[in-house]
Amino acid sequence: GKPAEFNAKLDEFRILQDKALSSQDRFRIGLEHFLNGAGYYYTCTGLYGIALVVSLAALLLLSLSPATAEGFRRGAFAVLLLTLVLHTVTLFARMYLMDRPLVFVTNLYSSAVFIGWAGVIGSIVIERMFRLNVGNLVGAFLGVGTCIIAHNLAASGGDTLEMMQAVLDTNFWLATHVTTVTLGYSATYMAGLIGLLYLVLGMFTEVLKKVPAVDGRPAQDVGRKIGQILYGVVCFAVLFSFVGTVLGGIWADYSWGRFWGWDPKENGAVLIVIWNALILHARWSGLVKDRGIAVLALGGNMITTWSWFGTNLLGVGLHTYGFNKDLQMVCLAVWVSHIFFIIGGMSPRRWWVS
Repeated sequence: GKPAEFNAKLDEFRILQDKALSSQDRFRIGLEHFLNGAGYYYTCTGLYGIALVVSLAALLLLSLSPATAEGFRRGAFAVLLLTLVLHTVTLFARMYLMDRPLVFVTNLYSSAVFIGWAGVIGSIVIERMFRLNVGNLVGAFLGVGTCIIAHNLAASGGDTLEMMQAVLDTNFWLATHVTTVTLGYSATYMAGLIGLLYLVLGMFTEVLKKVPAVDGRPAQDVGRKIGQILYGVVCFAVLFSFVGTVLGGIWADYSWGRFWGWDPKENGAVLIVIWNALILHARWSGLVKDRGIAVLALGGNMITTWSWFGTNLLGVGLHTYGFNKDLQMVCLAVWVSHIFFIIGGMSPRRWWVS
């Protein structure tokens, strides 16, 4: 009931605040306020969704009109590239706000944001190299999926700029171990999605057969090309997951005085390394070819989901950083659906449309 007095006190408070805060503090506050109001990750979700729809349209038009499908493929690539720019700006703005240079992952929310970002970069590189629409489909799907997961984690956690409680809270270890092992997660998910795409295209479409030449490009054996892409991504997954796990052991030695303690999160990380190494061993020894490596890559998705989220369900160990109970159903959906596709992938080739 005293607006004039209230406004006068508010003016006094603003004067005191301006004296107490530096220009950099005021800029950071303004930037955080702007980002919260702009909601760019919601925009990214919508744009990734558009890229996914356009990519699917290109896939459906491939047999009817290759030239039209090529136009849709290029359009999806452009949307994916634009969304990546927006995703990158917001990701680096988060690091600036937290004063954590090159620390991409600070909690479960940011891990979802980073896995999606890294996966989209890898997908764009794949699409630029092979131009098969595989990178568009995988990148858009991974972008949409991780953004939705991040939104759910933000809704349950509240503060998305909080820090996980690490014993040695240093930018060096957060920028090396956490970033590297999360890149291993991202590469393994990429491999799993490419494997899933291979199986779906093989079982339900004729796309894995050679496609006609477009814009002077020769006809390509799509199935063989996807197999090559999948093999390369698995190699990256082995590298990052192994190096990240070793760096985590060194950090644990500094923090807790032991390199390895059979903690659930540590076990989950080494399971990813072992599974990716198993895929490469099976490929090198001739036990599996393109279809076999695609089926095995789906197992990588299941194991990575366990390592990323499932270990937190146990509520024990030194790496338990919290878990959104609603995502239990997401984990179950991933596991059940992947078992279904693994069974389908092992069905006789004569049942496949390709």
